[in-house]
Amino acid sequence: MSNIGLISLISIVAISMPSFSAVAESPEEKGLAIAVEADLRDNGWRDSKVNLEMILRNARGNENRRQMRLMSLEVDGDGDRSLTIFDTPPDIKGTGLLTFSHKVEADDQWLNLPALKRVKRIASKNKSGPFVGSEFAFEDLSSQEVEKYRYKYLRDEMLDGQATFVIERYPLDKYSGYTRQTVWIDTEHYRLLKVDYYDRKNSLLKTLVSKDYVQYLDKYWRPGSMLMFNHQTKRSTELLWSNYEFATGLDENDFTRNSLQRAR
Repeated sequence: MSNIGLISLISIVAISMPSFSAVAESPEEKGLAIAVEADLRDNGWRDSKVNLEMILRNARGNENRRQMRLMSLEVDGDGDRSLTIFDTPPDIKGTGLLTFSHKVEADDQWLNLPALKRVKRIASKNKSGPFVGSEFAFEDLSSQEVEKYRYKYLRDEMLDGQATFVIERYPLDKYSGYTRQTVWIDTEHYRLLKVDYYDRKNSLLKTLVSKDYVQYLDKYWRPGSMLMFNHQTKRSTELLWSNYEFATGLDENDFTRNSLQRAR
């Protein structure tokens, strides 16, 4: 089970995989096999905490910075849970997003807006919208469960000096803002290095690049930087990750609407 939203976009990890020639003949079978094996290799982290800096850049390169925290919880038999809280700037301090990811059915998401003293449920049809003005959509922030997509292996390719599998995944959610996503996964550790997102008109919308990976607990790879660039608006959002902690003792009581409202 992959980690949620922002973590989930970076949690494709594994050790050596067996040859696919004996277990997957068609491009669809091979693409699915890569996704399944990568997902299995990220099981067992239980819960995590991490600090983030979000840097928003407009087309002219002007920057706006935000500080935030992310807590995540693995859930047996379902998608992961996450709670994201903003600490700065003052005008959005305490703003938070609670996500219950699911393997098949629509994810549940709630946005806490302290300035309005309101918790807003994010409707499924609105999850392709931007998260607090960033280039990440709400649907990007839920865990990317294998069951949410159809897959197709495209090719092997070198990317910035690293050997990668290139697969395509097709969202099954009718409300997704994407028709397809092209994903580059390195063949040594099975880390997600790059994703191209295509909009509902099948035009290239965004590209996500993850780098500066560090391995934790001798198994789990996490990036130091994720950059989402919007090709249509020329805006970008960068996430800088720091101070990862795992198995901190979080449980389901830390991921409720009450905990979302109490978080500061």
